[in-house]
Amino acid sequence: PHRVVAVPAAGPAAEPAAEASPHTLTGNIGLFSSYRFRGIDQTFGKPAFQGGFDYSHSSGIYLGNWNSNVSQTAGYPDGNLEMDFYGGYKTTFGDFGLDVGGLYYYYPGSRGQTLGLNRGAVDNGELYIAGTWKFLTLKYSYAVTDYFSLPDSDGSSYLELNAAYDLGNGWGINGHAGHLWLKNYSVGDYTDWKLGVTKDIGGFVIG
Repeated sequence: PHRVVAVPAAGPAAEPAAEASPHTLTGNIGLFSSYRFRGIDQTFGKPAFQGGFDYSHSSGIYLGNWNSNVSQTAGYPDGNLEMDFYGGYKTTFGDFGLDVGGLYYYYPGSRGQTLGLNRGAVDNGELYIAGTWKFLTLKYSYAVTDYFSLPDSDGSSYLELNAAYDLGNGWGINGHAGHLWLKNYSVGDYTDWKLGVTKDIGGFVIG
């Protein structure tokens, strides 16, 4: 008897998987009961609506913008908006990471008044370097301009230690401790801290 062997027909060659793009663009938006920056209330206990976008390249280079409403009585006369622009470079090696960059804070429409003089819109430019290990981040920021338009305060610096630990099931805990050294105004030096809990619910994070 003849034996019949079924041989599968050769189909079209499988197309190679598309290469992942080296470019990533993300956005973020949030509603908060209040906005604190380095421990100081920027909205005087009123709600804050915040959002921004981030671009990153696989090389480690990134750029971004972030925005929030603020209260003019928090030090921004006639201003009610904070706009942050930043860029830098990130890299990782094992459990460690390095982040270096610059950040510019701008408050359009505000007036940086000192001793009755109008110094233009309040702003602040900083350079920063941060090191990470697992869930810990140590960051140092150095003001290359007058610190939020305070005369002769360039050279002010801020050191902070942050922790964000994933407990699983969408739960997380976080902590922060920071200290500001205000150049030529030592009376303005201070320490701030924070403890927090977060819960991820379907991609929305409540803290």
